[in-house]
Amino acid sequence: MGPAGETLAAAGGERYIGRRRTKNCIRNAGNSQEKGMALKIGIFVDSLRRPIAEGLALAAQWKVQCFQVYLTKGEMLAKNMPRAARADFVKRYRDLGLQLSATCGDFGLNFCNAELMKAKEPLLRAAIQQSVDLEASIMTTHVGSLGDDPDGSRRKTMAATLKRIGDYAADHGVVLATETGLESGRHLRGILEAAGTKGIGVNFDPANLVMNGFDHLQAVRELMPFIVHTHAKDGRRGGGELPLGEGDVDFPAYVGLMTELGYRGAYVIEREAGADPVGDVGKAVAYLRGL
Repeated sequence: MGPAGETLAAAGGERYIGRRRTKNCIRNAGNSQEKGMALKIGIFVDSLRRPIAEGLALAAQWKVQCFQVYLTKGEMLAKNMPRAARADFVKRYRDLGLQLSATCGDFGLNFCNAELMKAKEPLLRAAIQQSVDLEASIMTTHVGSLGDDPDGSRRKTMAATLKRIGDYAADHGVVLATETGLESGRHLRGILEAAGTKGIGVNFDPANLVMNGFDHLQAVRELMPFIVHTHAKDGRRGGGELPLGEGDVDFPAYVGLMTELGYRGAYVIEREAGADPVGDVGKAVAYLRGL
C-alpha cells in the first residue's frame, strides 16, 4: 500500500484504503488486470477440500494468477500461525508464482449484534493484522443481515460497527470486503455509505445474489464504487449452487459489465457444493479462460 492519500482503484472511482504505509502490505493482487488482457483468475483453495499445500500446488498446476484462503481455522488461524510461519507461507506461494488476492475472515459475524461482536471482534482484528503479514490488502467476510428493523436500531449498530472495524482495517492498509447476497445492491450500498469509512468494500458474489432472487447485473451497477474483489460462483435462481456456467449467472454479461465499469481485479473461483470440487474448479478455470 502507498502512503497516506494514495488509493486502491476499485472501479467507478478511487477508494482510499490506508492512512499509513504498512511494511508488508505492498502486494495487492486485486486490481492489476488491464483492459483487453485476459481475466485475472484465482481459486479459493479451501473450496478444493484438500490440505492448503495441495490446494496451492493445484493452483500453480492450473496456472492461475492468485488464490484466496480462510484465516478462520486450523493452521491458518492467527493464533496458530506465528510470524515465522506467516513469512514461510508467503515464500511458499511466491515460489509457486502465485499472489494472494484476499484472505477470508468469516467468523460467523453479525455486525448488528453488539454482544456477538464483543466476542468476535478480537478474532477479526487479529485476522486483519495477519492479512498484512501475509501480504493481502483485502479480507472478505459476511457482516450479517439487518433483518426486521422497525426502529432502525439494527442499522445504527451495524453502521457503527462497520465504521469502527473499517477504520481499523484502513489503518492497517486493508479493505474489509463484505459479501453480497442477503440484500439488493442498492440496500447494501446504503448500509456502506451510512458507515462512512474507506476501510469497508464489497466482495461481489453474483451467485449469492441470484440464488436469493436479486438482479446481479443491476447490483454491479449499484455497488461498483465499492467492489474490490469478486467470487466466480454460479447458482440457480431461488435454488442452490451449481458448477460455473451451469446456473443463472450470466457470466459473459457479468464479466463484460464489470470490465466496462472499470473492475480490473481477480475472479476467484469458489465452489461450496458438489461431490467433485477439484474437477469442478478445474473446469471453472477453463470456462473463465474461454470468456
